Amino acid sequence: MTQLGFHIDVRYCTGCLTCVMACKDKNNLGVGALFRRVSRIEGGEFPHPWGFYLSMACNHCTEPPCVCNCPTGAMQKREKDGIVFVDKDKCIGCRYCMWSCPYGAINYIEEEGKVGKCNFCMDLIDQGLTPACVDACPMRILHFGDLDELKAIYGDTSDIVGLPDSSITRPSVVITPKPVAVKSVA
Repeated sequence: MTQLGFHIDVRYCTGCLTCVMACKDKNNLGVGALFRRVSRIEGGEFPHPWGFYLSMACNHCTEPPCVCNCPTGAMQKREKDGIVFVDKDKCIGCRYCMWSCPYGAINYIEEEGKVGKCNFCMDLIDQGLTPACVDACPMRILHFGDLDELKAIYGDTSDIVGLPDSSITRPSVVITPKPVAVKSVA
C-alpha cells in the first residue's frame, strides 16, 4: 500500500492563509470550520525571540486514533493510499474522533450534525490532480505524494516544536523546519 503524505517547508511559510482559504472554498465550509489551519509558533526570550508559521491539516496517520475510536466505522483509512476520511452516511456526530486526534484536525459541522476533516482532496487525487491547498500556496511550501518518496527528498522530520510526539500516531507528514523548530532530544 502506498501512503500519501504532505511535506511542509516551515522555513518559508509566511502565514498568508491562502491554503486555508483554498480548502474552505473547495470544501464549501461555513464560518468556524477549518480543515487546514495555520498556526504561529513562538518562543525565546528578549533579545532573541523566534517564531514560525505551521500549516497543518489531517496528517493521515499510519495509526490514526480517530479511526480506532469511531464507534460506527464512519472514520476510515483508505487501503490504496492511506487517506483517512469520514463516511458521512455512517457518522452520528458523537465526536469521539475529535477527542482522539492529538492534532485537532477534525471539526464538528453544526449544520450537518456530523464531523468533517481534510480528506486530502481525494476526489481530485482520484482524477490525478493536486490537493487544493498545495495548488494554492503562493510560496510553494506544501507538497504531497508518496510518503517514502517525500522522505527520500526532504528527510524524515515530523517532530517539531508545537506538535505532539510523532510516536503517538506516526503522522504522514514530513517537515523541513527552521532551526528553532527542531525539538531537542533531552
